[in-house]
Amino acid sequence: MFTLTDIVQPTTIEEAYAILMKRKNNQIIGGSDFLRMGKKRIGTGIELSNLNLDYIKEDEDYVEIGAMTTFRELETSDIIKNNFGDILNHSVRDIIGVQFRSVVTVGATVFSKYGFSDLIIALLCLDTEVEIFSKGRMTLDKFLDKGYEKDLLTKIYIKKNNKKASYKSLRNAKSDYPIVNVAVSKLDNIFKICIGARPQVAKEAKNASEFLSNNNITDENIDKAVQIAVDELSFGTNMKASKEYRYAMARVLIKRAIMEVI
Repeated sequence: MFTLTDIVQPTTIEEAYAILMKRKNNQIIGGSDFLRMGKKRIGTGIELSNLNLDYIKEDEDYVEIGAMTTFRELETSDIIKNNFGDILNHSVRDIIGVQFRSVVTVGATVFSKYGFSDLIIALLCLDTEVEIFSKGRMTLDKFLDKGYEKDLLTKIYIKKNNKKASYKSLRNAKSDYPIVNVAVSKLDNIFKICIGARPQVAKEAKNASEFLSNNNITDENIDKAVQIAVDELSFGTNMKASKEYRYAMARVLIKRAIMEVI
């Protein structure tokens, strides 16, 4: 359980950012679900409900999702389903339960770069950008590669380009965190293969993606791309699984995802 010295509800993003940067232990409060699972003392908690960041909307080129949008809203959104099929729904539908998914927010999850995140791996295989208050707009992969910097994520953008995409995960139980997860997308002949819950944060297997994009789609080349993918990214051991088990299971999941998108 976390404790707060104070809590504020700013009415502008600029005000929220100024309060955040005022003291080292000030922190943004999103859905706060993962905060409740640990012990942390927070100076001023900055609650974002008054900033109108709870929305999903689209224009000609992108679907825009506000940082305070919940997983449940992603799961049930017609805009999301009509533009991206089932990948985002499938990535969040097994996370704990509906009550939890109705509170946990997109912005807090993406900004925190959780290694176990199901949503991040799905977003990564799509063409996703994030908007950070002090840094502006950048691709999701660039944001994930950066070290932690105190800031405020306000929204994400997903490009509408009719990518075919597939999400796969392995869990000890349906509502448990994933042991390993993967996502694969295909646009024309360009593939993107991503692996998460290694247990490090999600990352594209760029060598494998390039190999599969530049070679004929045969059983032999699919198997070779799978092997390249698991060899170029590292796996680790924690209480859920060994690195050897994650390595072996990632191979299975990647191949299933590739077969689904082709």
